[in-house]
Amino acid sequence: MAHEMTEYEFDKDLTRRLHELQTPAPNYFGRWSLGHFTAFLVIFMVLLWLLANVPNRFGNPSTLHVTVVLGTLGLWRFGWWFTHALRAQVYAKTRWPGMRRRADKLWNEGWRPKRLHIQMTTYYEEPSITKRVIGSILGQIRQEKIPTTLYIGTGSAYDELIIREFLETYAQDIPDDLAELVFIRQNQPGKRMAIGLILRAICRSGASPDDLVIFMDGDALYGPDVMRKTLSMFGADPELQALTTDEEVICYGPQWIAKWLDMRFAQRRLAMQSHALSGRVLTLTGRMSVFRGQHILDEKFIRTIEADHLNHWLWGNFRFLSGDDKSTWYHLLGRGAKMTYVPDATVYTIEVIKENGLMRMVQNFRRWSGNMLRNGARAIALGPGAMPFFIWWCIVDQRLAMWTMMVSPVMAVLGSMILPGYFWNCIIWVLFSRVVLCLFLFGYSRRADMTWPFILYLNQVINASVKIYMIFHLSKQKWSNRGNQSAGGGEGLLETSKNSFAKFQLGTALSAFLMLIMMYVGLIETPFG
Repeated sequence: MAHEMTEYEFDKDLTRRLHELQTPAPNYFGRWSLGHFTAFLVIFMVLLWLLANVPNRFGNPSTLHVTVVLGTLGLWRFGWWFTHALRAQVYAKTRWPGMRRRADKLWNEGWRPKRLHIQMTTYYEEPSITKRVIGSILGQIRQEKIPTTLYIGTGSAYDELIIREFLETYAQDIPDDLAELVFIRQNQPGKRMAIGLILRAICRSGASPDDLVIFMDGDALYGPDVMRKTLSMFGADPELQALTTDEEVICYGPQWIAKWLDMRFAQRRLAMQSHALSGRVLTLTGRMSVFRGQHILDEKFIRTIEADHLNHWLWGNFRFLSGDDKSTWYHLLGRGAKMTYVPDATVYTIEVIKENGLMRMVQNFRRWSGNMLRNGARAIALGPGAMPFFIWWCIVDQRLAMWTMMVSPVMAVLGSMILPGYFWNCIIWVLFSRVVLCLFLFGYSRRADMTWPFILYLNQVINASVKIYMIFHLSKQKWSNRGNQSAGGGEGLLETSKNSFAKFQLGTALSAFLMLIMMYVGLIETPFG
């Protein structure tokens, strides 16, 4: 149990945290504690002092060409970021309120889906978390009275026993015609196969194309009225094919990891609202997404989840271990399906981190970045005609950003070899720019936290580094959940040769990257004199 808590202590603490997260968020200025506001003032005053006292080397003739590149990249990256921030505000202030009013009006008039199917996978989850998750689902079934079948994919009797005992105690009042429980014991390893087995069971049950299907993880707790807030969107918009929700994280682990996750979810809120303005999202998050039944009845959709793969010139044909949410997204994206994000429906993610925090951070980046890169290339190949141009360019930008992010720190260090002290001007700029970005991000969080500017930059550098590594090792996959799966490990002469060649490619690309920058900076002569 997290932090050596007993199950009772864990459950009590989880109740407290949920209560805090479910209270209305304070206004922007109410999110600042005295300590963090003081930290902001100190950082701001230090920045002013540095600007006044550190010689400005950006305009020095010997490094002006370096400054031009850094400035151009800065204008591009921050211009793109503020475009997202502006679009997010347009969605929140102009598009979303009308969507919510229409959905609420229809729901209040009595519209309901004919049947709801919930597919959930769980694998040796903490008993307290499993009970909370099932309790949150049952609570909303009682409230909304929508005929529901809950399909739970398990790997053993462990989770089934916990759920059965909980239902025998707390679900006696729910009639069988309102809620039905179906366990699907997987006979092949991996979450993808578990989901595929559930979807095939839904098909056999006689599900209708007009039914709605919720995809969720076994550690995702429903917030208040999640079913009403999400299902009603499909009744109000016949063109809507899928949606995903807001997320909050409850982290049991190192404090800095909790802060990092809070920051990432704030970034997610901003980005999701920007994407939703174009009628698409960039992922149908596995924690909770909702689909129209017609897609679940499609054999190609099921096979995309079960056996999604990539045919790579070096790695050959290899299957994906994780990233089922990216596979379902890609399937719908290629069919021009409308998707959206529901900012007022919140699912609470419970993260229990027992291992080294930094290693968990890197492992998550490897999984997320690998999923993004494996799906990004083929999504780009669909072309801007298959989706709104803004969404297509967002996918392209994900692949460009990993390189542009690394240009700045490398050029800052090399610039200091030409003009000592140039690096410190860059540090001032990095700190100032991240403070400004975080002032916007605080609008998507519950509290202001002045550790975020530092965590944000660390997040960007590590994420870009992992992406660069992963783009040359797309077959390498490791997932600590679902039995600690891994792939692309390099067993045998052929796989060892492939991994060696991938490392050679990575080394060559990084060497060329560094050499081109050094040539531009002027630390080495170009072959053209």
